[in-house]
Amino acid sequence: MTKKLFLVTLIIVGGLFYAGCSATQQPLYNVQGSSVQSFDGKKLTQAQVEKAILQAGSQRGWVMKKIKNGVISATLYARKHMALVEISYTDSSYNIVYKNSENLNYDGSNIHKNYNSWVRNLDNSIQINLNSL
Repeated sequence: MTKKLFLVTLIIVGGLFYAGCSATQQPLYNVQGSSVQSFDGKKLTQAQVEKAILQAGSQRGWVMKKIKNGVISATLYARKHMALVEISYTDSSYNIVYKNSENLNYDGSNIHKNYNSWVRNLDNSIQINLNSL
């Protein structure tokens, strides 16, 4: 009976450990076609959108690099982790798309939940900066 109890306990503990580990993984979050507009609804230029994106990334600790008109590369370093996204934008919308990562356990569809949080925070900061124009 003791051996059975040990095996049951081992299975339960193993299941809880697995559940705890998998809770840190979430489906990858990309921002697609997010609208660009100012607080008062006036049309913004592509240059204004670029400035809002660059400022938002810098405010959040992302290393921002303009690749070409309409495309910015953004890299975030957090402890032993790295996340790289590409931000494409026009005067009417923008996208934030995953490009690469280190130590975030990306498996082709799921990634560490912190990545999604970082991208959501970046998106929120971009929207705040756009609304302030």
